[in-house]
Amino acid sequence: MEEAEKIVVIREFDDAIGANICKTKLDAYGIPCFLTEENLANLYPGTHLLAIKVRLHIFHKDIEQADHVLREAAMQKDDGSFMSCPGCHSSRLERDFPKRFYDKALSALGVLFFGVFIPQKKVYRCLDCEQEFD
Repeated sequence: MEEAEKIVVIREFDDAIGANICKTKLDAYGIPCFLTEENLANLYPGTHLLAIKVRLHIFHKDIEQADHVLREAAMQKDDGSFMSCPGCHSSRLERDFPKRFYDKALSALGVLFFGVFIPQKKVYRCLDCEQEFD
């Protein structure tokens, strides 16, 4: 009997839209993948403070190719050039919610007083120097 290939989570997303965009990109390049917890995340949109994440799974053998495809797609500007950190000029960036404490505190206060999650604006974060920018 043939041994099953190992399946790994390559990315986690706060919403199903971003997850489906990345899944479609990988499908277009012929990289087999699937999503989990997509429906649960759709039930509670804008709840990035909870542990509900949409997970993108791929085979272990495709990690390098998938990572290259997703990084290239995410950091390309409209004019065709690629984004870089304004501080250290690194191209190793991620797009996520700010890690600043006061942004998290404001969101928590919104839940406490109004009973709703107030979505935050996502920022780019350099993986080398941890600088956050728009």
